[in-house]
Amino acid sequence: MADAAATKANEDGFSAQERAAIKARAAELKTEAKRARGAEKAAADAADVLAKIAVMPDGDREMAERVHAIVTTLAPELAPKLYYGQPGYALGGKVVCFFRSGQLDKERYSTFGFSALAQLDSADGLWPTAYALADLSEPAWERLGELVRQAAGGSGAA
Repeated sequence: MADAAATKANEDGFSAQERAAIKARAAELKTEAKRARGAEKAAADAADVLAKIAVMPDGDREMAERVHAIVTTLAPELAPKLYYGQPGYALGGKVVCFFRSGQLDKERYSTFGFSALAQLDSADGLWPTAYALADLSEPAWERLGELVRQAAGGSGAA
């Protein structure tokens, strides 16, 4: 039999984590509308991402820090900004890739995902939109870097 939380999620269609993400996104949009444009906005958005990473649970925080370093180093054209309450990286204001904390989402692993703007299309019509992140090896981190570079339109090979 389903527990009370699952029943509640089924009644209104959203889990507690989904409702929290929707509220976070609404707050992000309000904040974006109030912020000045240009370098000041970019600095504030980056600070928001770093603040979010800083409060993540151990394990996810370290993973998010490494993801942040990879994205900002290998694809500096992608600007950090919150996306549904978690770190995202945008080109021209539109999120291209994002990190989701598994612990904050109450999932067994974190994820790194790509929006439809990511330039990952392959000739065979099959390409990634998200990856589970759990205890990554060095080759896996390198592969993530290649995907970030490619998603941003760089020379990374998929």
